[in-house]
Amino acid sequence: MTDSNRIRVMIVDDEPLARGMVREMLEHDSEAEIVGECSNGREAISAIKTLAPDLVFLDVQMPEFGAFDVLEAFKDQDLPRVIFVTAYDQYAVRAFEVHALDYLLKPFDRERFMTAWERAKIHISKEQFDRRDQHIMSLLEELKAGTRHIERLVVKTAGRVFFLDISDIDCIEAEGNYVRVHNGPRSYLLRETISGLESQLDPKKFLRIHRSAIVKIDKIKELQPWFHGEYHVILEGGKQLTLSRNYRSNLQEAVGNSL
Repeated sequence: MTDSNRIRVMIVDDEPLARGMVREMLEHDSEAEIVGECSNGREAISAIKTLAPDLVFLDVQMPEFGAFDVLEAFKDQDLPRVIFVTAYDQYAVRAFEVHALDYLLKPFDRERFMTAWERAKIHISKEQFDRRDQHIMSLLEELKAGTRHIERLVVKTAGRVFFLDISDIDCIEAEGNYVRVHNGPRSYLLRETISGLESQLDPKKFLRIHRSAIVKIDKIKELQPWFHGEYHVILEGGKQLTLSRNYRSNLQEAVGNSL
C-alpha cells in the first residue's frame, strides 16, 4: 500500500454500468484511490504495469481478452490483489471461493460489495504479499488443465439464488446469448452461451445434438427418424428435441451404434 495508506484500486470491466457501480461504491471511502479504469484485458495489462494498483476488480469474461489472459501475462511477475467479478461463469464461481481473495456475482448489492471490500482492506493493510499470487495462479492452472467439469449451476430466479445439480438436468437449449436449462417440468434462463456451457460439461454425460441443444445422454428414451437424415430425440419426460445431421456422429459415438 502507498505511504498515504490509501488503497490504489483499478476497475476492469467491459460494461460501463458495472464499472460505474464499483466506482460509486468506492468514491466516498477515504481509504480508496481509484487510479484507473479499463474496458478490456489488453488495456488492463498495460495499466497494471504502469499504475501498480494494490487491488483490481477484474471482470472474468470480456470479449477477446478475459481475466485469465490478464493473469497469464503476469505469471512471472507480482500481481496486485484481485477481486473477480462475474455474471455467469459457473465453474469459476466455485473455484474463486477457494482460490481468489473474493468474487462478486453480478448483480451484487452494496452489502455484498462492502463485504468483499472490507476483506480486501484487511489483507492489504496487513501487507500479506508473500502468497498473494500463489492462490491466483493455482486457479489459473486448474482452469487451463481442463480436467474438471462443473457439478452445479448457479441459478438466479424470482429474487433468489440457488444451486442446481448437473445430475438433475434433462437438456439445455440456446436462446440467443442465453441458455434455458430444463429440470423436469421446470426451466431456468441463464446468461451463458450454449458453447460456453458445453465446454464445462462432462462429454461422457452430456451431448450436443444440435447447434441449439445439449441433452443428458441417460435421459434419452427414444429416437425417431425424421427428414433429411435428422431424428426426433424423445426424452424420458416427453420433451422432444432435434438431432441434426451435423451432430449425428456425436450420438453414434456415444451409444456405439450407427444411425
